Amino acid sequence: MAKKASKKTSKKTAKKKVSRRKGGVGGVAELPEAEPMYDPPIPLEAVVGHGRALGVLRASLESGRLHHAWIFHGPAGVGKMTAALAFAAMLLDPTLDRGLSGELGVDPESETQRLLRERLHPDLHVVRKELAAYSDNASVRASKQTTIAKDVVDEHLVRASQLAPSREGGLAGKVFIVDEAERLDASLSKAESQNAILKTLEEPPERTVIILVTSSEDRLLPTIRSRCQRVAFGPLTDEETVRVAGSKGIDASQAEAGLSLAGGSPGRLIELVETGVVGWQAELRPMLDLAARGRFASDLGPTMAGLVEGWAAARAASVPNGSKTVANREGAARMFELLATRARKGLAVEGAEDRALGWIEAIQRAESRVYANVQMASVFEGLAADLAS
Repeated sequence: MAKKASKKTSKKTAKKKVSRRKGGVGGVAELPEAEPMYDPPIPLEAVVGHGRALGVLRASLESGRLHHAWIFHGPAGVGKMTAALAFAAMLLDPTLDRGLSGELGVDPESETQRLLRERLHPDLHVVRKELAAYSDNASVRASKQTTIAKDVVDEHLVRASQLAPSREGGLAGKVFIVDEAERLDASLSKAESQNAILKTLEEPPERTVIILVTSSEDRLLPTIRSRCQRVAFGPLTDEETVRVAGSKGIDASQAEAGLSLAGGSPGRLIELVETGVVGWQAELRPMLDLAARGRFASDLGPTMAGLVEGWAAARAASVPNGSKTVANREGAARMFELLATRARKGLAVEGAEDRALGWIEAIQRAESRVYANVQMASVFEGLAADLAS
């Protein structure tokens, strides 16, 4: 499994001038130079785990009867996007054929694979919320990127799908991959972006394949789900998770320390290590041990709040138009998961079940307070007291 390309746009990114007409008068606006939206694809056989899911993809390639719409669903960070890119690399390559082993494969030195490695293939389109930063629409550029803007969908999928492929050959002429497809709309009651995609799914251009990658399939319209072939991806084993994280430069000891929090997701494990969340466990352990014995640790609340706020500040600063409110909630969610992981272990210890259940209830109350916009310091002060009570 390959790690996703960074979704962050560096503040040091070089700027380029883009001319466009504004209010009837020619104007010049500063837009960031576009960054790659994906990592170079790896061979399908190099994807770690997911034997059943990859079997479905191989069977489709073998039959030559290719469905035009797919949903790759499962937990975040387990390799769905990696598999989607590997699948796309085979679909677009006219050298796809059986090798000496009898397995389907492509020539790794083909022009198609070269273009994909350099992220220059004109017929592979990866649609992500970060494309909003390059929109001609100022309001779209200024958005918090909590959803995939309809303008992004219209430009990079709907209109792009109507154009003829730039290259000949391959099972597919164009492949569109929508990452984090659950972000297409804030609400299913007003699903403008999904309805735009639905029209394309209902009347797909010839030799066009659309792959929706999502960790929350229930946030997709039933009418979209019914028109797609669904492929389920599950958590990896601990050994597979550590192996993938190690291939991305994560130290084995750090990987082992974060395994309990990663839940079989290499992507999550890598993020937890790189953003320092794994280190929270050691810092909080003495205070949590006191709370587990029913003793109030006066430093626990301020320490938890400080870790979350520091994480959130770094996250908001790293994302164009980053929202501190959203980052605070994301940071708090990581803290709550750390605490919940410890609490769940207590459920398996005789005599500790009641306290473990009490911790879980306390975490749920704290989570509700975060979403009610209560100040972080107050949330975690209250949580610290609840954990000890």
